[in-house]
Amino acid sequence: MRADTVTTLTRWVRHGLLAVFLTVLPVAVFAAPFAAMVMDARTGEVLYSKNADTRLHPASLTKMMTLYLAFQAVESGKVSLDSVVTVSQNAASQPPSRLGLRAGQKIQLRYLIRAAAVKSANDAAAAIGDYLGGNEANFATMMNRQAKALGMNSTTFRNANGLTRQGHLSTARDMSILGRHVIYDYPQYYNIFSRRTADAGIAKVASTNRRFLDAYDGADGIKTGYTVAAGFNLVGSAQRGNKRVIATVFGGTSTAQRNAKVAELLDIGFARAPNRANSPQPVLMAKASSDLAGPEVTGAVDTGDEGEAPGTMQVAANTANKVAPASSLRPMKRPGTAAAPEALIADAAPHHDPEAESLAVQLAANAVSTPAPTGPRPLPRSPQIQQAGTAPGTVEPSAIEGAIAFAQSTAPQPETLALGDEPQFDPDMVAEGDADPKDPVFIQTSTPQPETLQLAEQKAPRNDTVILAAMTPPAPAKQQTREVIARASTSGGRNWGINVGKFNTQYAAERMLLKTALMESDALGSALRKVAKTKTAFEANFVGMTKAGAELACARLTARATDCNVIGP
Repeated sequence: MRADTVTTLTRWVRHGLLAVFLTVLPVAVFAAPFAAMVMDARTGEVLYSKNADTRLHPASLTKMMTLYLAFQAVESGKVSLDSVVTVSQNAASQPPSRLGLRAGQKIQLRYLIRAAAVKSANDAAAAIGDYLGGNEANFATMMNRQAKALGMNSTTFRNANGLTRQGHLSTARDMSILGRHVIYDYPQYYNIFSRRTADAGIAKVASTNRRFLDAYDGADGIKTGYTVAAGFNLVGSAQRGNKRVIATVFGGTSTAQRNAKVAELLDIGFARAPNRANSPQPVLMAKASSDLAGPEVTGAVDTGDEGEAPGTMQVAANTANKVAPASSLRPMKRPGTAAAPEALIADAAPHHDPEAESLAVQLAANAVSTPAPTGPRPLPRSPQIQQAGTAPGTVEPSAIEGAIAFAQSTAPQPETLALGDEPQFDPDMVAEGDADPKDPVFIQTSTPQPETLQLAEQKAPRNDTVILAAMTPPAPAKQQTREVIARASTSGGRNWGINVGKFNTQYAAERMLLKTALMESDALGSALRKVAKTKTAFEANFVGMTKAGAELACARLTARATDCNVIGP
């Protein structure tokens, strides 16, 4: 009897060990290949790489390209953040992670962007692709052409969300390149990737990247990815001082392991990156846009982090919100998209003309007085820089300041909305990619959520005449442009100045003044900005300075490879 019992127990143990072996073996056999890259974001210099050119499954890192093309379409004026998208059957049929879209449903583009960037919603990304490209195949063609234009030579896209598809492959190098362009080509939208939560219209969604953002000092983005075939992927970016580093990992074994590896790689990057980067002359980054990202929200519920078993739900509130820095160095001007004639693909190279710029200035002046602006203001104001008047017959400089945009736009920009006082929410567990969560991953409301924009704590209805960022200016307003004639103060020996360039348009001169003022706020803190119109050009000058102050400012600007000449009395 005892022998039979021992034999039975032995058989059970053997069967149990065999079951464990058969369970673990597929994981070991089918573990996703590992690849990594570390890049100095300022210059594009590779600081570390491993299998960086191996073509692997990018998973939801794909959504960076979908969002890049969406930002491009908005900035070109082809669409706006308020454009209403009709959800296609293709988008509505996508597997989790999902926003919960239904075929035929109408939703604003801004909400789809938030859901794709923050929650990594597959249905939202597919809806964006079908809207911009007409269908999945056309949008994939647009994605591939843009990838080639950015130098992503080993990438092939087949869909907008990154769900596993034969031939849908990329590399750690290419995704690092794409992440860098998202950061620097569309900085006014980049802060969407630092959000812990967002209002996506029909749901309040939680970030798939919260753990990394909270754990690593200086982290402010950018995109996670997970599928069974890909493993746990992440393109992460962080800024410390004047250094910005991008680290990319393919094939992580878990969220925690992937995040730890990215943190390790970022540490390597910050240790190896020089304090001063020999990069092209920097272009001012726009101020983060709260109009797209919206405020942090409460009530967003998710279960299980990407690819992990659901069942643990933990809610935390009022965590500190990290947003994208106001300024940084930018890579070379992004390539144009002349080779992509499909509808709604934006031309990356701006076209300026004096009449359009004058119109943009006038509209911006009107937008400043509008009680409820609806779009982002891309350039931050510097409280230390005072504004001087322009030559007679020119537009009021304060209005121009509102119209100055970064290099690829000539259209007016409304006021940036404050983020600091908004309530914040921080989920602990999030579903992502094609990992199938067992519990609801959002709270759905009966009606879409309207924008809760505030200016000076006063609510007002949306003014439809205010155009969102970088849309083509509408018909000129009837209000006449005001003329301001001002003289710089010459008291206390402040009759010196500096010239930082001559330009074909007043817009370009004003933009250079703003960029320079923010770049050297210490040296130019008491100076006045002034555009002087001559017969042949618009001169960008800082006036009202002492001789010593002017010489010091020029010396500092010259060290930054910026042209500068001292102007005497």
